[in-house]
Amino acid sequence: MKLTDKIYTKFRSAVGQIAVLIDPEKTNTLEVLTPIIQKAEFAKIDYFFIGGSSVSKEDFQSTIHLLRSLTSIPIIIFPGDHQQISKEADALLYLSLLSGRNPEYLIGQHVKSAQEVLALPLEIIPTAYILIDGGVYSSTSYISQTTPIPHDNETIALNTAIAGTLQGKKVVYFDAGSGAKHTINPHLIQKLKSELDTVVIVGGGIRDVAHIESFTKAGANIVVIGNRIEEDIDFLLDIHHFTEKRS
Repeated sequence: MKLTDKIYTKFRSAVGQIAVLIDPEKTNTLEVLTPIIQKAEFAKIDYFFIGGSSVSKEDFQSTIHLLRSLTSIPIIIFPGDHQQISKEADALLYLSLLSGRNPEYLIGQHVKSAQEVLALPLEIIPTAYILIDGGVYSSTSYISQTTPIPHDNETIALNTAIAGTLQGKKVVYFDAGSGAKHTINPHLIQKLKSELDTVVIVGGGIRDVAHIESFTKAGANIVVIGNRIEEDIDFLLDIHHFTEKRS
């Protein structure tokens, strides 16, 4: 295992960083990936996150290999299961799904790949993964057989995040799920940041720069964009305007 904390240090270094989520089930060819990478580089995004709820091992490995060969932007694995690991990434978000009570996603998946993960020459970042109801039944909820925290129950979400941090998780990832109708409430992030000095990642339902700006103001270190770019790759041009102002 690589002992560096280079990526984690970068996570902590600023708010309003941008990650583009690559789902290998949908984005696994050179023809699809190349324009995304080109426009992502123009937009000065900070990371590619790669993973998905129902991705085959073959699609995952081929997609991450393509990414590695085409860009120098850091590649972070956002795994949907224990098979989604690769030495070609820069870091792995070691997710525990704390919003649910299914032991398979609290520890079971981790046990299955523990020796393989230990041998990986990349950075492992323990992450409290917390699903918040985004108004749709997400694929993550279906696959993990867990219920997300209600959108309006900030106390449970906040206490779950605090508990994960007390357990030693270095990152809190709030996710409204793929294709969410509404995003996480920025006030939740603001409240957590006022309680704890922890890295916060937020994703799900982010459809415009105003969302990104509101999460940045609330203190989110990384904002993850997925479906919006799949629907309209030129949203990366809007992100370019945001990153230009940020810098």
